[in-house]
Amino acid sequence: MITLFPAIDLQEGQAVRLRRGDFAQSTVFSDDPVAQARRFAEDGASSLHVVDLDGAREGEPAHAALVASIAAAFPGEVHFGGGLRSRPAIETALATGVDRVVVGTAVVDDRELLGWAIDRLGDGLVVALDARQGKVATHGWTQVSDRDAVEVATELVSTGVRHLLYTDINRDGTLGGPNLAALRRLAEAAPPLKLIASGGVSSLDDLRRLRDLGLANLTGVIVGRALYEERFTVAEALEVLAAGSRA
Repeated sequence: MITLFPAIDLQEGQAVRLRRGDFAQSTVFSDDPVAQARRFAEDGASSLHVVDLDGAREGEPAHAALVASIAAAFPGEVHFGGGLRSRPAIETALATGVDRVVVGTAVVDDRELLGWAIDRLGDGLVVALDARQGKVATHGWTQVSDRDAVEVATELVSTGVRHLLYTDINRDGTLGGPNLAALRRLAEAAPPLKLIASGGVSSLDDLRRLRDLGLANLTGVIVGRALYEERFTVAEALEVLAAGSRA
């Protein structure tokens, strides 16, 4: 079954959603992210994805205390990323009490840091590949490299990384539907990696399409704006995703 991860993206202490990774195009959906986490839990969510957007832009965690409060309030699994580009930053993330730590291209570019993170976190490490037009973006999505996301994912297979989060930035926050072709390429290129999809989910039909890809290593999907805009509920999403496991 594909796990649903409602998203809480933190900017200036609020829960927001960006459009295509543009910090200037943010919409505030809650001024109390901790209460929002509790609501997601009450609605049936067992997992949560939290991003420190200010940390992603500044290069170090900016909302560690708030993330710790979210982790304490949410009874399920919490993933946390954003600005985790050094050992001290990753240790700060661990200290918040989250279950998995999401790191980006810092560990791809710095193999020493990657090796340390794998040893330190083990199954608790998630590597995030964020891409525009298939090319890996860095520094909080503000820069785009010439590295192909599929090639980078393939390289990660031999390192011991177990979990990969893929975000199509051009779809993120747009409600334009997930990039199914890119997800299939990634899943087929690096089958040992457990893949979490992010970006573009707008409807229950989008979740059905993800489910019906039939990719055994597609284990999670992050949903943000569609839940905040009440296009569907957490319960409805969970029912759709569970249907695939019963088929």
